[in-house]
Amino acid sequence: MADITELIGKARDGDRQASERVFALLYDELRRLAAGQLRGEAAMRTTSLVHEAYLKLAQHGALEVNDRGHYFAVAARVMRQIVIDHVRARAALRRGGNQQVASLDTTALQAAAEDRGEEVLALDDALNRLAGLDAPLAALVEMRFYAGLELAEIASVQGRSERSLKRDWRRARAFLQREIAGA
Repeated sequence: MADITELIGKARDGDRQASERVFALLYDELRRLAAGQLRGEAAMRTTSLVHEAYLKLAQHGALEVNDRGHYFAVAARVMRQIVIDHVRARAALRRGGNQQVASLDTTALQAAAEDRGEEVLALDDALNRLAGLDAPLAALVEMRFYAGLELAEIASVQGRSERSLKRDWRRARAFLQREIAGA
């Protein structure tokens, strides 16, 4: 863990090799996060999402994270953005837009866009409202829903008790359900 934190510090300072090493060390865990996001889709599809997320994370040269937990929180947010961007692009095409959809080779994302696109966008809007009121609660939802982390894993990453996270998870779900029902 200390090795990863040290590498993240170097990556934050712009060390490209350290950034690549962090990605290599955390690759299996990122694939697990992506698999949770894609709900068990094939390995190549999971790999596509992980690589897309890495490209976004490494795009600006310096990795802007503080530690392993922050890295996973940022990765969860990036994966969420990829899914939402894909859903919005698919919705635009259905409305007659001429934008090209970047292929992520993910049938799960296509299914979300085709079958549940409106639900995915409603959840994203509700989650944005939650972030405006309680950013840590919204981050919990991202890590739990978008990254597929269990509460025990989040507790370990955030240094919080699983019991307090369960309480926060119930609050977040109640808020999101109210927001989506009212939309």
